[in-house]
Amino acid sequence: MSDLDTIPRMPAWVTSGRVETLETVAFLSGAALSHLHVVLSREDVPQTLLRDRLALRAAEACIAFSGRPERAGELRDAVHLLRPDDLPGPAGETYLAWQRAVEKPVSVKALGRALPNVEPGQIATWFDTGQGGPVGRAAMVLEAVLREAPRAEVPALIFADAALAQTFGWDHVVPLLAAGLKRADLRKQGDDLRLACYRAVVSSVVEAVRLAADLARRAAHLKAVAPKLRAKGAGEAVEMFLTRDAMAPSALPLPDRAARRLCDRLVDLGAVRELTGRDTFRLYGV
Repeated sequence: MSDLDTIPRMPAWVTSGRVETLETVAFLSGAALSHLHVVLSREDVPQTLLRDRLALRAAEACIAFSGRPERAGELRDAVHLLRPDDLPGPAGETYLAWQRAVEKPVSVKALGRALPNVEPGQIATWFDTGQGGPVGRAAMVLEAVLREAPRAEVPALIFADAALAQTFGWDHVVPLLAAGLKRADLRKQGDDLRLACYRAVVSSVVEAVRLAADLARRAAHLKAVAPKLRAKGAGEAVEMFLTRDAMAPSALPLPDRAARRLCDRLVDLGAVRELTGRDTFRLYGV
């Protein structure tokens, strides 16, 4: 049985590429979100890990919008290899903003933690913008933020995904819009922007469901091999791997040498992957 057999499949008609009127794409995006809603309620999907990996995709998209060259590997390095008192740089700040946005339940306070340079009153104003359905409201929030702050793509997309999540009834931000939009879409307005957001949701949900299926399979394997791990603190380490996109061995609750041995053992068991391809300063993830 493949991993996609354990997760409900996206109906083929949602991605059939039929004529895309605003009404048609709005309907398809609603169907896609309803499908994702089912996936997000499944206990076999590691939800925190899924959000963290989607945050990486969103950060990567935002970096591309800004014309910077960093991709997933560089973003992981920018955050996970920081030393005390180091600054993460623009790319790292973008990634950290998305990570923090998905950590806590949606609220003005949580958004303020993700975006500390935005005034709390402004956060509340932007977050309360818009009305109607989830994607329509998200598009209105996106347009409102970029109208007032044209260069604030990252806050705008975080607020838009937060509005979508709140309107749909999800507890946490699930990054969808950034990875599905094109840079030119961010300059659109009104119906053109809504159409772009509907399209973005459909394409991003398809990828999110595929990712959820893959992570469900990988998480099940990690849990299955966990009893073979004898190192003290291994159980806590496994739980950390199930909630984070990537970790350095030094982040694990074990002595440095024991942590490296545990990571190598998990790689040998096929339960985690080494993500950098380096001999030193390695990062590991499910």
